[in-house]
Parts: sequence; C-alpha cells; structure tokens
Amino acid sequence: MFQPLPLFVGLRYVRARSHRFFVSFITWVSLAGVALGVAALIVILSVMNGFEGELRDRLLSLSAAVHVGAPAGAAQPDFAGLAPRLRGVPGVRSVAAYAELQVLAVHDPEMLPLVLRGIDLAGNADPGRDGLASLISDGRVESLQDDPDALVVGRIVADKLGLAVGDPVTLLVPVIGASGVPDGRLREFRIGGIFEAGIQDHDSTLAFASLDTLRALGSQASGSAGLRLAVSDPLAAPAVAARVAAVAGAGFLVRDWTQDHASYFRAIRIEKTMMAIILLLIVAVAAFNIVAMLVMVVSDKRTDIAILRTLGASPRRVAGVFLTQGLVIGWIGVLAGVTLGCGIALNVGAIVPALEHGLGIHIMDPDVYYITQIPSDLQRGDVLRVAGLALLLTLGATVYPALRAAATPPADALRYE
Repeated sequence: MFQPLPLFVGLRYVRARSHRFFVSFITWVSLAGVALGVAALIVILSVMNGFEGELRDRLLSLSAAVHVGAPAGAAQPDFAGLAPRLRGVPGVRSVAAYAELQVLAVHDPEMLPLVLRGIDLAGNADPGRDGLASLISDGRVESLQDDPDALVVGRIVADKLGLAVGDPVTLLVPVIGASGVPDGRLREFRIGGIFEAGIQDHDSTLAFASLDTLRALGSQASGSAGLRLAVSDPLAAPAVAARVAAVAGAGFLVRDWTQDHASYFRAIRIEKTMMAIILLLIVAVAAFNIVAMLVMVVSDKRTDIAILRTLGASPRRVAGVFLTQGLVIGWIGVLAGVTLGCGIALNVGAIVPALEHGLGIHIMDPDVYYITQIPSDLQRGDVLRVAGLALLLTLGATVYPALRAAATPPADALRYE
C-alpha cells in the first residue's frame, strides 16, 4: 500500500535494528520514561480524586448540601411555609428543619465550646440522620429520639472531656435576658453516642441533640435556625442553590456546601495541581531524552539524509521523517503509560493490600489515619488531559532534531563517503 515518504522512512527507522547500542538504549529509556511518567500522573490524580470524594462524603454526612437560613440581623422568616415550596425545586431530594446553638460543655474539671446541632428525628426527611448514623462508633443515634436529654458528641470532644456512653455532661447555653444582659442556662445531658468523622473540625466541635430539645433551649431566639436540603447530585449543589434562592426570595440566605467548605477543596485542588506539575516533569525529562536520541540518529543518518535530498526530497519531507520517528516512540510511550496507569488506578483496592502483605507494612495505619484504605476515582477527563499534555511534550521534543536534519547540506554529508 502506498505511504507518504516521511511516514514510510520514519517507520523504517523505528523498526530498524542497525542503530548503535547507545542510541537504542536511549530510545528505550525515553519510551519507558514517558510511560512511567504518564502512568504515575494518572494514578496519583485518581488517588487524590478518591480522597476528595471521601472527604466530600464525610463532610456531607454531617451537613446539608444546601441550607436556607435568615440573613444576619434579620427576624426569623417563615421556614415552615417555605419548606413545601422547596420540595418541588428540581434537584431537591428532601427538606428538613435544623437549628444550631453555641454552647459550653462542662464535665468537671474540663470545659469545651461546642456547636450543638439539632436533628429532626420525627420523620425520615432529615438528610443528617443517616449520615450521623453511619459515623457512630459508640452508642446509637436513636438515643436522641428515645431520650430528650441524650447527646451525641464527636470523638475528640469525648476524649478531651473524658466522656463515654452513658456519662452525664452539663451544657451552658448563653441567652440574652429581657434587659439585654447576657445570661446563661444550664441543662444536664447524657451521652447517647459518639461519632467519628475523621475530620478534626467536626470531631472536636460538633454535638447533636434532637431538634425539639434545641427549640426548648431557645435556638429560635439565641441560635440559628433554617432548612437543610438534600440534593440528588452533590456536585450540582451550586445550581440547585441558585434555583432555591430564586424560589425563596430576598428574605432568605441560601448557601451550599461548596461555599461552606471551600477551604478544604481549595487545598486539594492546589495539591493536585502541584503534584501534576511535579510528575509532569518526569515526562519532560523523557522528552529531553527523545531530543538527545533523535539528535544522535540525525548524526548517524547524515548519509541517508543526503541521499534523500539528492533524490529530490524537500527539507520539509526530511524533517517529516524524524518527526514521524520521534512521535511514534513518544506516542507508544503515552499509550503504554495510559494503559498501565488506568490498570493500576482501577485496581488500587487489590494492589495496595497485596503490597502491604508482601512488604509487611501498613500504608494507612489505622492508629494514625481514619481512612485505612487508599481510595481511587479514575476520571476520563484526567486521563485525556494527561495524555494530551504528554503528546504535546513529545511533539515539541521532535521539532529541533527534525529541523536540524532538514538543514543538513547534502554535499557536506557525502564529502567523505
């Protein structure tokens, strides 16, 4: 079958075995470097996506994807009348009331400031109930429904105050008296459960009680109240929040989880970007190896270049020969790297335990990390971006050697032949 001259000769050079040993060695090193760099980048991005998804699930297990409250300094609006209208908003799965209070937990001799959050246990609509239940390490979440004086606290709170299930704890609730003078209200609770989310901000500051208990403590007057919304797709929460804000009107403050926890995910994005740049340097080093290899091939093939030129080949066609050779080597490396990286990323759950067993180590020590398994989330967009950047780097690596080959004078190359 007819092939263009640059493609035909370039592929012959790729398959040729008459290269010098060092040139062949550099060729294989370049191919392996591209493959390993691409594979490492895909695996690392997939693992970081997995940790990001794990963090998102844990954050959403204790907070709503979208919540509706009152603007600062405004009177409490009619949340009960708004709830039925929000249930019809596209993307909203359920709506439940919530309340929060700033309290001081006292368990002699320790004191600790907490955020006391109310959960509506009368029905199954509250999106925080199932999330809290999945994180309970001691006790049970149903104790909040059985006992109005029951409390569920985070693991760090329990450790700092020396609490266990069944222990009493006193909460000091700040209130503003009729004369405007700050006052406090004391109430004794019993620990009904201890949760462990693996997020310090949650485990060290949050406590949960029933919604009716918080209302009895005066959350409407001295705390914050509103509606918690569960959505069908957490990643679409900003769009759902915009629709909710349009339905709710100007008297309500609507926020979604991407605003409340922006710092967490901003840090992950920065880490992913830095890791991608660092690992992309591996591909860049392999691309420089391709440059060195092609420069040596050009020097080795000066006679061939001169013969092609004397037979009428234009400098562009000569450059195309070496572009073809470099691109084939680079793109084979990219293809091998994508295949290897996707294979590892899709089987991290089986590969990591095998390595731990074989090496006798535990990568995610349960005594140190709450997440004991390495998660992985392979995304098509990451694979395409990594492959595209690697292909561009290998393409750029072939330009200088190809231009050098095209500029070779035929007379000089044949002078000593």
